[in-house]
Amino acid sequence: MEFITVSKPYANAIFEIAEQNKSHSDWKAVLEAGAQLANDETMQAFIDSPSATKTNKADAITGLMKSIVGRALSAEEAAFVGLVLDNGRMSALPSILELFDTKVNLSSDAKAFHVVSAYRLSATEKKKIVSDLSDRYKATVSIDTEIDESLVGGVVIKEGDKVIDLSIKARVDELGLRLSIN
Repeated sequence: MEFITVSKPYANAIFEIAEQNKSHSDWKAVLEAGAQLANDETMQAFIDSPSATKTNKADAITGLMKSIVGRALSAEEAAFVGLVLDNGRMSALPSILELFDTKVNLSSDAKAFHVVSAYRLSATEKKKIVSDLSDRYKATVSIDTEIDESLVGGVVIKEGDKVIDLSIKARVDELGLRLSIN
């Protein structure tokens, strides 16, 4: 099943609701909780189980999401959970979350980047990266970091499908490619 095709209408509808009542962060928390549950094998087995009724499934999922989010779900959020379960689309929740995040990022002056570094970045280095990205994109920037020692040095900066590869590994690979061509 192509999750993007299935997920897009859900993500668009949720985004429209979130835009109307400025509840982007609430919806993101619900979608993150749903994606977490959708990726859990035990939960997937429960959802696929013919012995559990739709009501039992909806109650269990809503209860778990409420626990994960740390608050009661709104009527709209609970209705969404019910709709996803009724349509058998629980496994599409990670894709719905991804599309929703993309729409939120594109619609606001805020951008979120994922920075992969060869080593743990200091606070000064993080501030410099945020400052440089803010200047380049004329937006408020937030970053989350990850360590990948195979990069040797430098960083790889990702936003959605955009990648800025400033790693030593990429430069060495490029040099190797150029030398093999000649």
